[in-house]
Amino acid sequence: MRIAIFHNFIDNIGGAEIVSLTLARELNADIYTTNTDPEKIRSMGFADVLPRIFSIGKIPLNPPWRQQIALGKFRRLDLKKKYDFFVIAGDWAMSGAVKNRSNLWYVHSPIREIWDLYSYVRKTMVPFWGRLFFDLWVIVNRYLNRKYVKAVERVVCNSENTKKRVAKFLGKEAVVIHPPVETSKFRYAPPEGYWLSVNRLIRHKRIDLQMNAFAGLPGERLIIVGSYEQSNHFLDYAAYCTRIKPENVEIKSWVSHEELVELYAHCKGFITTAQDEDFGMNVVEAMASGKPVIAPEEGGYRETVVHAKTGVLIRDIDEDKLRGTIQMLGKELDADPAKYREACRVRAREFDTAVFIEKIKEQISLSPAPGCERNPVHAS
Repeated sequence: MRIAIFHNFIDNIGGAEIVSLTLARELNADIYTTNTDPEKIRSMGFADVLPRIFSIGKIPLNPPWRQQIALGKFRRLDLKKKYDFFVIAGDWAMSGAVKNRSNLWYVHSPIREIWDLYSYVRKTMVPFWGRLFFDLWVIVNRYLNRKYVKAVERVVCNSENTKKRVAKFLGKEAVVIHPPVETSKFRYAPPEGYWLSVNRLIRHKRIDLQMNAFAGLPGERLIIVGSYEQSNHFLDYAAYCTRIKPENVEIKSWVSHEELVELYAHCKGFITTAQDEDFGMNVVEAMASGKPVIAPEEGGYRETVVHAKTGVLIRDIDEDKLRGTIQMLGKELDADPAKYREACRVRAREFDTAVFIEKIKEQISLSPAPGCERNPVHAS
């Protein structure tokens, strides 16, 4: 079976991009996208996938033109004569379902800035003078989102949290298949005295909350691996984080997969503060490294972190609660650095790539292209 994957853009590598690259590798599929960054793709361990990545044209760096032009390019894309099945793995790429069937949409989240984070984005990221235009843009794209989703034949999403959003905003039922983590590539090592945070530097990840917590913890260290796109709102927030960064916090804007594995292996524990996170592959990577997680008790974290067994979930998180939790967990780890190691590693294996691919193949086999036999999909 010839399979193509649609992804918005791969010029910045986060969890969603790793899912698409993993799908391409495991299904021997091609990826169609817009902007790419080959060097970042190589550094994350996907050099073998590069020959199967095709750009349908460059797009601008800044919203709303970035998203709108991507939406239009995928809407016009017609590859049904070349492929038997299409996996749509991006929110703005979902318009590609109109001309390309049979298909499956793997949903990381319905477009957050027009749905669940609309009010938050409008208040914190859109200047007062631009809010009328933003509201009109949201109205148009909500209409298009609901229109194009009718062409999607099967919906699979990354978490129960996302499943609820899909039902609420788009009126679609979805099957949950958690994203893949190559758990065997992560390892435990004795901690070297720092906490770790890995996330995009964007406002709803609430990195400033981590900064403020560590400003009151001069005896602790935090390393933040924070990638970001080159659009203005990413650059503005990255600059803000740099301005407020206390001396005991270090920001690394980009690291290779090998360096990331080492950072996970040697950290004391992992910290994340994202608002209503879709799923959170970073916490699974931390647990695969045998390290406990501190996270908000919301979103996808409730589906991955087992409170008091593989970490701590904080209800109604703020900087004081985060600081107190770091102090409490830090004392436990000072007494026994490997206290959470085995429970974390066992939990992480439930989200391994092999589990993910088996379930995805089953979903693809349920929706064969016309004329194709109803056989399981096998990776080449």
